[in-house]
Amino acid sequence: MGEAATVREGGCLCGAVRFQASGPPHKVNYCHCRMCQKASGAPVVTWATYARGQVTFTLGCPTIYQSSAQAQRGFCSVCGTPLLWHGVGDPNWIDLTVGAFDEPDALPPEEHIWTQSRIRWLAVADSLPQHSKRGPRSTGYA
Repeated sequence: MGEAATVREGGCLCGAVRFQASGPPHKVNYCHCRMCQKASGAPVVTWATYARGQVTFTLGCPTIYQSSAQAQRGFCSVCGTPLLWHGVGDPNWIDLTVGAFDEPDALPPEEHIWTQSRIRWLAVADSLPQHSKRGPRSTGYA
């Protein structure tokens, strides 16, 4: 099966929300912004960006939270798992949390974004590109 035909599945911790993402992601990155840190409770969140038409929710639907004037985040209203992010000014793209995929190893990150907010005790030991703000391939807002 080629990358274009790949369908990846995922969902929340409790199983109330499930999704499928078809084909390759546009990008995969680590986000170090304060909004992601606060929303996840973690020092960094890994996102896979897909065109909206590539993503289908197959069971349940995430609850949407307007986290800023520029962005919305989606999570499971039962267990709280963070599932998605999208820029309200760019409705063509949706970011899914890589950790929510059934096989997250299949989505290795390509870059770090918003490193100006990186928690300093978190050592970044890889050689991926690092961008103080959003990266050159970013699709929307941070």
